[in-house]
Amino acid sequence: MIDIIEGDFKIEDIILKMKNKDAGALVLFLGTVRVRSKGKTVEKLYFEAYRDVALERMNELKNTAMQRFDIKDVTMVHRIGTLDILDNIVLITVSAEHRKDAFAACEFLIDELKKVVPIWKKEFTTDGEYWVEGGVLANEND
Repeated sequence: MIDIIEGDFKIEDIILKMKNKDAGALVLFLGTVRVRSKGKTVEKLYFEAYRDVALERMNELKNTAMQRFDIKDVTMVHRIGTLDILDNIVLITVSAEHRKDAFAACEFLIDELKKVVPIWKKEFTTDGEYWVEGGVLANEND
C-alpha cells in the first residue's frame, strides 16, 4: 500500500495486512507532530503534496527497496492537510524474513522519501508561519 491521505491511518490495520507467514520481522517507522522544532514551539503543521508525482516517486522507492534489500513487502502512507501535536504524519512498514534487512530498508525509505517525494511542510509556531525548506523535512534528523 502506497498512499497520500487527508485523514488518519489505522496502524493496527496496516500491521495486520503486512504480516506474512514467510516474514519473521515487521519494522515500522511512525513520524508524528512534535511540539518543538529548531527551538520554536510548534502549534500545528500543514502538509501539501504534488500527489501524482509523489505517489509515483513513493512507488519507485518501494521498488528500489524491494530490489536492494531482502524484504517481502513495503507500506508507505503520508498524510496531507493540517495536523496537530501528536498527530500521525507518515507510516512506513517493512516486512522481511530477518530484522536486519527490514530495519535497513525502513531507514532507506524514510531518508529517501524526505529527499525525493514532493511533499512540503509548513510549520505554525508561536513565532509565525514557516515553509520548511528541503522537501518533507529539511533536517534529516527530524
